[in-house]
Amino acid sequence: MLTDEERKALVGNKVRRSRETWVETKGIIESKYWHAAANRMYYACYYMVSALLLKNGQSSHTHGGTIGLFGLHFIKTGIVSSELGKFYSELFELRQTGDYDDWKVVTEADIMPLASTVEVFLDTLEGVIRKDGYLD
Repeated sequence: MLTDEERKALVGNKVRRSRETWVETKGIIESKYWHAAANRMYYACYYMVSALLLKNGQSSHTHGGTIGLFGLHFIKTGIVSSELGKFYSELFELRQTGDYDDWKVVTEADIMPLASTVEVFLDTLEGVIRKDGYLD
């Protein structure tokens, strides 16, 4: 069981990791490594979702479980929009396909429409995390 101080520190680390991964991803996109971009875009969002869940005493050991908890506690409750919930699921599917489906070629056309939403996703979730002065 984490103390409040430990939880805040861990949430802060996950938020930083999310933001660093997003910066890394922008460089990958500029270099036109589309499979890597799909992977890193997903992980930038995953780290932020994990931080949000952890702030609220939730966690999962699987990606599917993380998606489920995010949907249950933040999408279905209206704290985060259903559009961003769909975006996160779509990003997960693209990452899965890019990493494990040898027949799928991830292209610029797959990445660029999603890349423009990553910043909105991260900002929205970080705003929820920071609500009521958490991490400030």
